[in-house]
Amino acid sequence: MSFWVYILKCRDGSYYTGHSDNLEMRLAQHEDRTFQNCYTATRLPVELFYSRELTTREEELAAERQIKGWSRKKKEAMMRGDWDEVSRLARNALRRAQGERLL
Repeated sequence: MSFWVYILKCRDGSYYTGHSDNLEMRLAQHEDRTFQNCYTATRLPVELFYSRELTTREEELAAERQIKGWSRKKKEAMMRGDWDEVSRLARNALRRAQGERLL
């Protein structure tokens, strides 16, 4: 069985990060507004900008949680495959967080 983490770009330019064990079905559910309270339901159409196949549900859920915590710039760097930029943004975020704790 495959597990997926994915990022959709919504009509308003925002990103939605989700996970699924059936990516095609889940994308159709977004488009059909199957879940009326889903973030994307009022932001259609959506476009699949990124997806990554993972081997376990635990990896899938961990990846989704991690990506949801990232800034827009960091998500965009990841989607471009710019891992140097992802690392740079992570270091900057860590420095900011450490500086805030010192205050």
